[in-house]
Amino acid sequence: MRITNNMLINNALLNMSNNLNRTQKYQSQLATGKKITMPSDDPIVASKALKLRTDVAEIMQYRRNADDATSWMEITEATLAQIGEVIHRFREISAQAANGTNTPDDIDKIRTEAEELKTQLIHLANTTYAGRHIFSGYKTDKPLMDENGVFNIEISNAEEIRFEVGIGDDINVNVPGSDLFHRGAEAGPGDKSFLVDTFDKVITAMEAGDHAQISSLLGEIDVEIDNMLRVRAGLGARMNRVELTSNRLDDDFVNFTRLMSLNEDVDMAEAIMNLNNEMNVYQASLATSARVIQQSLVDYLR
Repeated sequence: MRITNNMLINNALLNMSNNLNRTQKYQSQLATGKKITMPSDDPIVASKALKLRTDVAEIMQYRRNADDATSWMEITEATLAQIGEVIHRFREISAQAANGTNTPDDIDKIRTEAEELKTQLIHLANTTYAGRHIFSGYKTDKPLMDENGVFNIEISNAEEIRFEVGIGDDINVNVPGSDLFHRGAEAGPGDKSFLVDTFDKVITAMEAGDHAQISSLLGEIDVEIDNMLRVRAGLGARMNRVELTSNRLDDDFVNFTRLMSLNEDVDMAEAIMNLNNEMNVYQASLATSARVIQQSLVDYLR
């Protein structure tokens, strides 16, 4: 086959174009730090990158959910601690009022403090987090009780607010008011909280100066304390679970980010070496083409 000058020119231009494309590829890798700039560069890398980015985005959302769940339960735990202090203080002054040696003036002072503790208890029952009432079950836009300790809403222990913290993994973050203030029984509008009712019974006995009645009601206060401790223990167990889940999500985020980096990020040393090699090849192809291809009639006559 006769090799013509046009064939030499076309082959040279094609090879130089290929060399220049490879040079541009490694220049782009060094500029972006990524192995590919478009899916067609490497469909397998692009497919893995899409999957890993989706996984990392899911993990970040689960982490946000876990953080929100932790914040909700921390507010609830702090409120339960305050409620515990109120009940224990009420139990303490009730035991003091049950002592028959108190004067009517002493009982009146104790009763005044007991009424303040009741008011504080009802305020705590209507605690909010980010504008949502934490003890109102699903009806977070409504306060649990009125100023007399009567439920404003219908509520049951089944009203659990659940946060998804993993694939197929969710956890309830709230404490229904019926569980804490009504000993687990369902309650509706007009029902007085058992806990508040116990407070009222003691306060009424104080007003009457009935030491024996106050003494008999100490057992009911102890029942309320035990119920509060049960609820608090359950919340603490769920908080521990969310903490473990958050730690796992942090580890998953690190691992998946590392995998994403291994899949997408370019090896800089290798890219520099490849770029230098392709630049040398391109320069060599230019020099060789200049020698082989006759550029003018004068060159041909020589």
